[in-house]
Amino acid sequence: MKIAIINGPNLNLLGKREPEVYGSQTFEDYFETLKEKFPQLELTYYQSNIEGELIGKIQELGFSYDGIILNAGAYTHTSIGIGDAIKAITTPVVEVHISNTFSRESFRHQSYISGNAKGVILGFGMKSYELAVMSFL
Repeated sequence: MKIAIINGPNLNLLGKREPEVYGSQTFEDYFETLKEKFPQLELTYYQSNIEGELIGKIQELGFSYDGIILNAGAYTHTSIGIGDAIKAITTPVVEVHISNTFSRESFRHQSYISGNAKGVILGFGMKSYELAVMSFL
């Protein structure tokens, strides 16, 4: 089973950015932990701060992978293009957020991804990604 994790803008700063919200672990370190927990899966990881690159990766993987876990970061709340890309592919997508977006600023309560996603997991820190992987098993 092939599952891709796609992270959007500023998630390359995990471990440094607002540790009180996002924790102190880098995603690369956490990704190694995920691969150890799920050795039976082919897990891949991609991160970009650029909206078009995220859309390109979703389209590239969206007909050949068994699942995509997407944390689009701030693009969640602004990108109709990413929402449309998810709608256009056949691979199921789980939307993930590290923080509980509903306990934050009101603009974070809107998602252009949720309506086209298989499910949404938010507010469990990095464990949100593990829960998303488990949803595909």
